[in-house]
Amino acid sequence: MDIKSDKSFNGLSGIIEIPSDKSISHRSVMFSALAKGESVISNFSKGADCHSTLKIMQSLGAEVDFINEKTVKIKSSGILKCPNKHLDCGNSGTTMRLISGVLAGQNFDSILVGDESLQKRPMKRIITPLELMGAKIEHSNFKAPLKISGTNLQSINYESVLSSAQVKSCVLLAGLNAQGTTTFSEPFKSRNHTELLLKYLGADIDVVGNSVSVKKSQLIAKDINVAGDISSAAFFMVAAAIVPNSEVIIKNVGLNQTRTGILDIMIKMGANIEILDKQNICGEDVGDIKVSYSDLKGVEISGDIIPRLIDELPVIAVLATQAKGITIVKDAQDLRNKESDRISCLVTELRKIGVVITETEDGFVIEGRQRIKGGALTECYHDHRLAMSLYVAGLVADEAIIVKEFQWVDISFPEFLGLMENIKN
Repeated sequence: MDIKSDKSFNGLSGIIEIPSDKSISHRSVMFSALAKGESVISNFSKGADCHSTLKIMQSLGAEVDFINEKTVKIKSSGILKCPNKHLDCGNSGTTMRLISGVLAGQNFDSILVGDESLQKRPMKRIITPLELMGAKIEHSNFKAPLKISGTNLQSINYESVLSSAQVKSCVLLAGLNAQGTTTFSEPFKSRNHTELLLKYLGADIDVVGNSVSVKKSQLIAKDINVAGDISSAAFFMVAAAIVPNSEVIIKNVGLNQTRTGILDIMIKMGANIEILDKQNICGEDVGDIKVSYSDLKGVEISGDIIPRLIDELPVIAVLATQAKGITIVKDAQDLRNKESDRISCLVTELRKIGVVITETEDGFVIEGRQRIKGGALTECYHDHRLAMSLYVAGLVADEAIIVKEFQWVDISFPEFLGLMENIKN
């Protein structure tokens, strides 16, 4: 499905509520299946990735019942069962990496598979610490499919060279079934949804700086209300900031400090942003974000903020094209290990529509303020975030942009086009 995005002449306005946070949705289902009792998860994601996690937990013995399309009830004994088929993670790296930590310490064997894109993504980052804990994993050059033979695990003190919430979560979930205290340390603090939700569900967990420790624990089921996804909100935040005569309010957005790098950078660039009605729900900060058209300036983005906005960097690149001066992104080499090589692919496609951008080994440099020419057929490389970023670029382009295979957006954000149409004047 190819989608056309063209200039919004009259601005964007309205009040919208974006979908639930993918990261929390994945974890809410997974952890509820590990917990003893019954949980009701409200505002569960409609994205295909999160439903891959849901189906896997069903295959592992959790009872799943949808109360409505966004509310799901999970009932579990807290003990997983041996699956009778391969566990299909679809396109979801989060599913594969997190569930590997869970399965490594079970008393049964399992095989994790995924689609063509997922089978190309690196799994050494989780296999290495799991094997240090005693896990038995068969793989093809550290890529899926993964055959995991459940075994007794031993705790480790793991110092990661990479700040990664997925690797951290994998190790902590393995630690729930390991003898002793498992500790994970990282250079910069990555998103901490796992720590917050495990604590909420009764895990014996402790956080000191950039280190997290967990002991063998039995989780207790509780109801979970999933906040809105700031990574999804980012596309509307950027669109409102760069399209003249715009003002948009985005309701119920997760404001976890490990995820709000996009807010910090937009404010640093001069964006007109207000946070309204801030509150705390199930351990997570939540609020409404008001964004209006802004006079922006270029900045440098590097260091410890990168893990806090790694998923938002493609649309931040679009934001930077409309800022005065130069924007430099550094220390973001992990962008090359996402659904696509997001550095190379982003540079290639933005150049197609007339953007002056320089690729570097660990990021990119964008000169602003630029007119985006548009008038091109662009590729998304099966990457949902790249597809939506190109769509946002089309809102300020001189000529319409066509984004090929836009259906890949359904992996995370099937509501995207409908919400965008709601705020177009």
